Amino acid sequence: MLIHFPRSRGPAPLVWLFHGSGGSGEQVLKNAKLAETADREGFIVAAPDGGIPVDKGFVWNIPGVPTVTGKIPGPDDADDVAFVAAASDWLAAQHCVDPERVYATGISGGGRMSSWLACVAARRFAAIAPVVGLRAGNPLTTNPRLPDPATCKPAAPMPVLAFAGDADATNPIQGGGAGYWQYTMHMAQARWADINGCRSGPVTRDLNPSVYEVRYSDCRNGADVVGRIERGGKHVWLADNDAMWAFFAHHRR
Repeated sequence: MLIHFPRSRGPAPLVWLFHGSGGSGEQVLKNAKLAETADREGFIVAAPDGGIPVDKGFVWNIPGVPTVTGKIPGPDDADDVAFVAAASDWLAAQHCVDPERVYATGISGGGRMSSWLACVAARRFAAIAPVVGLRAGNPLTTNPRLPDPATCKPAAPMPVLAFAGDADATNPIQGGGAGYWQYTMHMAQARWADINGCRSGPVTRDLNPSVYEVRYSDCRNGADVVGRIERGGKHVWLADNDAMWAFFAHHRR
C-alpha cells in the first residue's frame, strides 16, 4: 500500500483511493493526481492494491459479484474490507489519522469498492466519491437491472458524490454492460437517496457546458446524494478533485 502524507502534522483526514480492475495503487495514485490536492488541503491518501491478483494487476473482493475475469470471489480470497478496516485502525493508532474524517474514492472497480465499503462499513466512512463506478449493492439476481436491497444495508446514512461520463462504454450510466454492472447510475443514486432518507430531488442543473449535476437533498444527517456527469466523458478519471475534497470536508462521521 502506498501512503501519501501531506506536509501538515497531527491527525489528518484520510482518503482511501482504490484503483480500477487490473490496476494498482501506484498506478491510480499517479493517474488521479489526488496527491496534489492532498498537499494543498492537508489530507492523507492511501492507495492499496486489491487483494486478488489478476494478470499484472489486482482486483477487489466484492462478495457475490464477479470480477472482470468473470470469477466470483471465494472464501480463500483476501478480504479487502477487513484490510481497509485494519489499516485505518493502525493509522489512527499512530495518531496519523482523524477517525472521524475517513473517506473513500476510486475509479471503475475502485469506485465499486468504495460503494461496497459504504454498504458494509458505513460507520467507518464520512463520505464516498466513486468515479465511473457508483453502485448501491449487487445487481438483483432475479432482475439485474435493479439493485438488490438485501446486499446494501448501511448502518448510517452515507453522503455520496459520484462522477461519471455519459459516453462511458465500460460502466455505462444507462446500465447494461458486464455482470457486475447492469443497473443504471440513476438507479444507484435513487437507491442511495432512499437509504439516506432524502426528501427532495432529483434536481438536475448544469454546472458548466460540459458537466451537469443530479442531486438528492434534504437527507438524514445532511447525507446528500450527488451525481456529476460529464457530457462526452468516457471511462477515465474525470473527477474534479477540488470539488471532491470540498464535498468530503463538509462531512464527519
